[in-house]
Amino acid sequence: MILPALTEAESPFWRPIKYSLFPPLGLATLAAYLSPDDEIDLQDQHVEKVNLNDTPDLVVIQVYITNAYRAYAFADHYRARGIYVVLGGLHVTSLPEEAAPHADTIFLGPGEETFPEFLKDFKARRPKKQYASAVRSLVNIPPIRRDLIKRHLYLVPNSIVVTRGCPHHCDFCYKDAFFEGGKTFYTQVVDDALAEIDRLPGRHLYFLDDHLLGNAKFASALFEGMKGMNRVFQSAATVDSILRGDLIEQAADAGLRSLFVGFETFSPQNLRQSNKKQNLQKDYRKAVDRLHALGIMINGSFVFGLDDDDRDVFKRTVDWGVENGITTSTYHVLTPYPGTALYANMKREDRITTSNWDLYDTRHVVYKTKKLSAGELEEGYHWAYKEFYTWSNITRASLTHDSAKHTLKHFLYSGGWKKFEPLWNFVIKSKNLGTMLPLLESILSKVKNSGAISQEPEARIEEPESRSQEPEAIQKKLKATPSTQGVTKEVTTSLALPAEILSVK
Repeated sequence: MILPALTEAESPFWRPIKYSLFPPLGLATLAAYLSPDDEIDLQDQHVEKVNLNDTPDLVVIQVYITNAYRAYAFADHYRARGIYVVLGGLHVTSLPEEAAPHADTIFLGPGEETFPEFLKDFKARRPKKQYASAVRSLVNIPPIRRDLIKRHLYLVPNSIVVTRGCPHHCDFCYKDAFFEGGKTFYTQVVDDALAEIDRLPGRHLYFLDDHLLGNAKFASALFEGMKGMNRVFQSAATVDSILRGDLIEQAADAGLRSLFVGFETFSPQNLRQSNKKQNLQKDYRKAVDRLHALGIMINGSFVFGLDDDDRDVFKRTVDWGVENGITTSTYHVLTPYPGTALYANMKREDRITTSNWDLYDTRHVVYKTKKLSAGELEEGYHWAYKEFYTWSNITRASLTHDSAKHTLKHFLYSGGWKKFEPLWNFVIKSKNLGTMLPLLESILSKVKNSGAISQEPEARIEEPESRSQEPEAIQKKLKATPSTQGVTKEVTTSLALPAEILSVK
């Protein structure tokens, strides 16, 4: 089972630590459907060299848009030697006609149902050319094959996914394309999720769910069950779920210490254009204050290049993040992924400028922009990252908190993430990432500021004041074309990548 490296892995902006965070959980999930007697090799090209000279009975590759070309090259290499290859994942589901010539079998959508069906057919020597997910359920799924994960190669080996999909339908998100034809959001049985958590060593967890708070009943029961486990965890949620009810307080009591929040844009027009209705008329500042009152650090996500964005958007966004004590910011250039509503709209308007999937990495402009030129958009994107993570802005953002402990946590987390690249590279190369986990757990230790902010706050997105100052101005292609995001030797439960059987790679 293989997860090919993303194209970004060979770019000038490659950060080894960013791609050494999480193991290929999807592939390890699908591997659980294989027989205990099968010999399985799970390889992640982000952290190790892929062995292409083996002769397995089956090769399973997970494909994302920016590792697609590399994934196809791997697949073609094995098929030329008579080895059976299956492809699955986001990109395969979005463009099955592109992927099919490179595989003996392709998987569309999540793999919990289709992969075991394929394995049965494969062993009976009558596999189909294509398997499409229809039934969506996480009931009675087998435990993830974590024994296949090389834990010492990852900073966060305890990653976990207890839901699939998201209840929202943003136009720029892959979710609707991947889950087309069935349920687009569903959860594990709470007891099964708790059992999986209980099997994980140490304290730290990272929930890779798109929206852990998406089903309030499930999340509430999960957090209640986690009380007393002495866990600290990180996850993702939406602004509206932070402001609604007391679920975020329950999460904090269970150990939530850091949250990825999709703010995306301050423009109501951009939100409407993107069908991100859940953020409309929501007060971002109140959401931030509520999280900070609970001692929860924030990783804010922002998208540049929506049609209402002008040249001031970069400075406004950075200033807002610093002034509101956002611990880390993740910036993206708007990217119209195939299969999304955004892609369909731009294709219809003749705005797509390239189908080189290597450039669909949220760093490059691949469409005709409106108020910004492509050059201004890419320059502003890079300026925003550089400016937000200056020592002066890290310090300013840290000092917005009410307690000295939260200030110190913010400073260490933000500075450590962006300012110590040589140290991270040394630790990664020496294969000692695991030694950094106690430090991460310490930084994520509990801290509360003044008091909880009232729920159901005033509904309003507050547009930051405009500032006049403008931002200043692979193995190279592996015997193949550019790559798509992540072909894996592992298959995420959501992805339709099968695991290698018998001798599976």
